[in-house]
Amino acid sequence: VQLQASGGGLVQAGGSLRLSCAASGGTRRNYVMGWFRLAPGEERNFVAAISWSGRSTKYGDSVEGRFTISRDSFKNTVYLQMNSLKPEDTAVYYCAASTQGGIISAFTTPSPYEFWGQGTQVTVSS
Repeated sequence: VQLQASGGGLVQAGGSLRLSCAASGGTRRNYVMGWFRLAPGEERNFVAAISWSGRSTKYGDSVEGRFTISRDSFKNTVYLQMNSLKPEDTAVYYCAASTQGGIISAFTTPSPYEFWGQGTQVTVSS
């Protein structure tokens, strides 16, 4: 499975961006999809995850209430709508896909994800 992330850019604090992650090359569509971010000097941090059906979502504490993850299974694409952006949201954002099952809270670490996109830079200026 190949994952192509897009939508990053430079935005002022308080602004919004929408990231997209298109999946291709796989023979199945029931992946759990997640977003992680990596800032300089930090570990890869969990941002959000969504079940294959779209009915279950999970967010990292720092983005809860500001970010929304969604998916269009017909287009095999997952989105991350980011509102009220803060300078501390600055990072490279990675999308990931997992073929494993389980409750959505089990997908808040990188380990269940077998496939990763190339990352897209998000920079929030103060």
